[in-house]
Amino acid sequence: MGDSQREPVKKEVASSLLNRVYFAARDGMAMTIYALLYENMAVADELLNQHIVDEEGQRCTPLIIAAKHGHNKLVKTLLSKFNLNLELEGTIKFDGCVIEGASALWVAAGAGFLNVVKTLVKNGAHVNHPTRTNSTPLRAACFDGRLDIVKYLTDHCADIHIANKYNNTCLMIAAYKGHLDVVSFLLEKGANPDEKANCGATALHFAAECGHTAIVKEMLEYGAAIIKNQDGMTPLMTAAERTRADVVEYLITRPEFTKEERIEALELLGASFANDKDNYCLEKAYHYLYTAMKLRYRDPDNVIRKPMSTPVPAYENCIECQTLQDLEAIRLNQNALHMESLAIRERILGRHNPEVPQPVIFRGAVFADIARFDRCIELWLHALNLRQLNHASVVNDLLRFAQIFSQMLYIGVELPFEHVKAVLIASVTEIERNQEKLENPGPKDDVEQIAEELENNINTVLYILVIMTKLIKNNVNIADKFEVHQLVYKLNKLNITTRDGQSLLHLSVNFQTPVDNFHTNHICKFPCAEVARLLIQCGADVNSMDLERNTPLHIIVRYQKPVSDFLTLHSIILDLIEAGAHMDIVNSLGKTPFETATTGNAVRHNKRKHTHLLPSAFNAFFICILFNIYILLPYILTCVCSISMIDLYLLKSLKDNPCCMH
Repeated sequence: MGDSQREPVKKEVASSLLNRVYFAARDGMAMTIYALLYENMAVADELLNQHIVDEEGQRCTPLIIAAKHGHNKLVKTLLSKFNLNLELEGTIKFDGCVIEGASALWVAAGAGFLNVVKTLVKNGAHVNHPTRTNSTPLRAACFDGRLDIVKYLTDHCADIHIANKYNNTCLMIAAYKGHLDVVSFLLEKGANPDEKANCGATALHFAAECGHTAIVKEMLEYGAAIIKNQDGMTPLMTAAERTRADVVEYLITRPEFTKEERIEALELLGASFANDKDNYCLEKAYHYLYTAMKLRYRDPDNVIRKPMSTPVPAYENCIECQTLQDLEAIRLNQNALHMESLAIRERILGRHNPEVPQPVIFRGAVFADIARFDRCIELWLHALNLRQLNHASVVNDLLRFAQIFSQMLYIGVELPFEHVKAVLIASVTEIERNQEKLENPGPKDDVEQIAEELENNINTVLYILVIMTKLIKNNVNIADKFEVHQLVYKLNKLNITTRDGQSLLHLSVNFQTPVDNFHTNHICKFPCAEVARLLIQCGADVNSMDLERNTPLHIIVRYQKPVSDFLTLHSIILDLIEAGAHMDIVNSLGKTPFETATTGNAVRHNKRKHTHLLPSAFNAFFICILFNIYILLPYILTCVCSISMIDLYLLKSLKDNPCCMH
């Protein structure tokens, strides 16, 4: 056997050995590993410093996986017998979260194994080695509240002031997770309670948000300041918005807050209880709204009246209660309390606060569940407008509309054209913003996430177009149709494509275009002749090519239901050709649309093993008819009533019985 033949064998043996070593390390089998490597000492160090991707998708060295599972004896054996790089990084999973760039020490600290942490530190592991997001082993220990590991690491020079990429400190994560003992220890060690994360929140905000009253008290005793975050919210307001009643009731006793701030906190607390998905309680909502109103009128000589705000149509133009009598009058009216509470939240938090829309969406979903689609859509449109006003992502909002519109059409509920048009306008706006961010990303923009959102929005706008084509068939006036065409023209001019280069027109004729399976799949199916025609009428490039140089014509001729969906296939091909689609464009395989239609698709469609000749001949015959049928169209129309079903039957017979084609 030559050297070139031996090399793959060596690699295969090494790979097999590495796999066995890795899984032995995962299971803590120290003697097994030593036995496996005893006869391969020359390559042992090299193998042990290599990564392997396991069945969970983790990319680790044997040392890292041993540290995760707390096998201290094995870790000691590896470190004493072999020359390992302690700072090698891996990709690990904890509770469903993927951690990239984790060292063995970070993994041991995150998993809570003090003995492994000690072993690694004693052998020289870097105590401040950060992950990809700049999380240190100390932060990992703070996350799980392992005070013993926190103390050990700080005793060995771990820096308590290192924050992650979001400037979220060890103190913040300990406060957020509710670990009072760790918070107290970090404060004693000099952690700054007033440090701000990128969102402007302090550790006090995080403790208040999660309802950790004892930590809030502890931090205030250490002199933590009352600071507003970037949305203008104090820890008191944060606690009220998250329905943390215990924290609110404690903080309103503090001298740091004015009477007006206490009243608004109680109102916000009550209003949030009325529309919170996880902590909904109308009794508590009324209690805190009533308590706040009493506080407004406690001093008859100095009544603190509510500021007047503009009624919101989505909230049924609700005018907030101004007196105790007003509030008592709606006590038993659930809908009135819900709308009152939504109005209060928007007044106190402001239209620019990102926390305002979610309860509005929740209330809309409740209406949808009882088939009050009109109220649901009014609320969701308001939430959509608020989010777009603040340039927040609306990728989920747009899909939600596609789902409910599809549900309404499917069950036969009237769907107002204006609502679909409003969502189409919002979709175009969102896609424009996605493109702008991808072309000019800001310092806080995650380009990969934005690209993913654009991909999702492209699919969603396609669903909206399917729904729109169904509406404009039915008595929509010329002005409305013209406005839709303007929007679709604008959409086409954006030249949006998926990651594989497919335009909206490609997707509209592609049977592989993904369709959301929550109601949407009842209405949206591809290829869709109506959407393809609408896009073509509004200026879509019929000769645009994806990354494999496929035009829409290349895509549609691959459709695997040429007989059962004849009219769709026929309509799309004719529309493309009449709009100027070139039949001589070749894709990256050097195939024209005609040649693409005759290479292998019939074999897959028939699900049989054939020689290449017969299925290719059938597809060539069938697609040739479609490419040229528009020439014979007048004649076909005169004969279709008498022969069309017979012809289709004969074509189907030919497909099912290839021998008939001889």
